[in-house]
Amino acid sequence: MSTRSGLPLVATVHSIVGFATWACLIVFFAVGGPFGTINDFGNALFGVISFALAWILRPAAPRLSGVLVGLAGLGAALTVVGTVLVVGEITGYYLAGLWSSSGFGLIGVWLVGISRPATARMRRTGLVAGAVMVLGLAGVPGIFMGLDILETAPAWTYLADISWAGTYLLFPAWSLGLAWQNRPERVG
Repeated sequence: MSTRSGLPLVATVHSIVGFATWACLIVFFAVGGPFGTINDFGNALFGVISFALAWILRPAAPRLSGVLVGLAGLGAALTVVGTVLVVGEITGYYLAGLWSSSGFGLIGVWLVGISRPATARMRRTGLVAGAVMVLGLAGVPGIFMGLDILETAPAWTYLADISWAGTYLLFPAWSLGLAWQNRPERVG
């Protein structure tokens, strides 16, 4: 099986993990319990699967392929760092979230860079999802400042919070569309 033939499966799993991670966050805010920790692990897994998707799609932007895939890989690593920081109780959720949203911001740069699928709809969805995700990079100065309390964080850091809409909603929707577009033809 070639790497490209695995695209529908990886894209489908990617979308499921993204939507499930978002759902866990909603359930956590509604009822609490272990759903916050599940969301944290889901962020790391979603970041890693995002890198797998970038790896499979690397020929989609041949000129910038290495740079874009490298940014996606660095972004995936940052999502894992964010999870380690919050689950390991090294930082609070806000600073860890800045790490993760910055990682997904880099993955958003990759998504904008490769958004040239066959259909105009997929291109638009990828560009919009990626652009919203890139807002996560607004959290980078907050990381260096050690911002870890939402209530006292400067207003500009809220751009990183907005980026989660791209990460949890638009990006999984894009990958689901990608899976559907690249599904194998059934014979018989």
